[in-house]
Amino acid sequence: MTSLRIRTALLGLSLLAGLPAPASAAPAAPAALSPTVEEQRLDGAVPQEILARSGFDDVAPEFARELTGARSYAQARRIVVREGSALWRRAVDRAQGRGPAEPGTRAAPPRKGGGGPRADLSRDDDRPLYWARLGMTRQVRTWEPGFALTDVRRSALLDELERTSRGQTDIRYPRTPHLRRILVTGFDPFTLDRDMRISNPSGASALALDGAVIETAAGPARVETALFPVRWQDFAEGTVERTLRPYLPGVDLFTTVSQGRAGRFDVERTNGAWRGGFPDNDNVSRTGTVPVTDPATQPQWTATTLPYAAVTAADTGRFPVYDHTEVTEIPAGGTDAVVRPDGPTPGSTARAGGGGDYLSNEIAYRATLLRDRLGLHDTLPGGHVHTPVLQFGTGNTDPATGTVTDPEFVRNRLDIIAQVRAIVTVAAGAAFRR
Repeated sequence: MTSLRIRTALLGLSLLAGLPAPASAAPAAPAALSPTVEEQRLDGAVPQEILARSGFDDVAPEFARELTGARSYAQARRIVVREGSALWRRAVDRAQGRGPAEPGTRAAPPRKGGGGPRADLSRDDDRPLYWARLGMTRQVRTWEPGFALTDVRRSALLDELERTSRGQTDIRYPRTPHLRRILVTGFDPFTLDRDMRISNPSGASALALDGAVIETAAGPARVETALFPVRWQDFAEGTVERTLRPYLPGVDLFTTVSQGRAGRFDVERTNGAWRGGFPDNDNVSRTGTVPVTDPATQPQWTATTLPYAAVTAADTGRFPVYDHTEVTEIPAGGTDAVVRPDGPTPGSTARAGGGGDYLSNEIAYRATLLRDRLGLHDTLPGGHVHTPVLQFGTGNTDPATGTVTDPEFVRNRLDIIAQVRAIVTVAAGAAFRR
């Protein structure tokens, strides 16, 4: 009580003297975040060469200049949405041959010492989009604006950037009579610590097919596409469901696509509710049941409704296409995992779907579970397709000494893209005739 009276007296004296009363210190604004493991790879020689040789090395610097000029959160958000969307459209345009005549969007600037490479990467390459996006997310994550930016708002900006630059907010079907609707998804490159040069043919296929109108046996169909990250946390936070839920009730067919086994395509018959723990692009591992809403009603297995018999019977391209039925399960009443070549047995617990126990299986599981929970199992053909592994040419397999591209590598990717298109065309024709 005595100390309280003393403080009160001092306050009164300061007011009488016309002096300001002591003020409490304002809370410090949240500090900028550190780059993620995925973003730290951006400084490597391979990503920098891919960006320079595609002309996408201007994306992050120009975005940084725009962001630096933002004077409020609202202005920053507008910049993020605009530039994220522009990156997606630029990548799609490049993949589909629109823009300057040379393979890249422009010539790369000469490096110190002169003689830098030109933008000569083939247009079908998905890697420029991946590395340019990481340059942009790193800018947002490490940015220190001149206004207060809470962690929640910074996360919201990152989310907007991820969604817009992946085409997830760009899915638009025209209201054209008798034009069917198809939705296709792909993935980022992954296992980059093993080989930083890796490309993902599912992502390249998504860029090549976005907005395309394909002629099926049952008439024309418009394809819209989107990409997803190779990160466990994003999937746990519902990125797949949030992206697909608005569109599944209105499309006529969907397929998720990812890179799978060497030398073959697979139409995955069954998907399992299990995460096997393989590290993602942030080197994070997750093992356990796939986390979804309403886990009490979560099934152990979901099934494709794609017309797999028609797809596997058709001549769609260079690689064989298989109806893949194998799963790994713990049988009802058992404790050990068992491989089942013909699919799961009644009452079993999932340990791997046809697509394994990584994010390929998980996107297939989530998309088909969403289909079923929307009451579309019997009316909407949908499932998962695995592409062949995209391989570099003979003599270019060592990541330490190899080049970022070669003619066989490009041919392999172009052949896979063409066959994905053919598989979707056959699947749509067979499904639409039902």
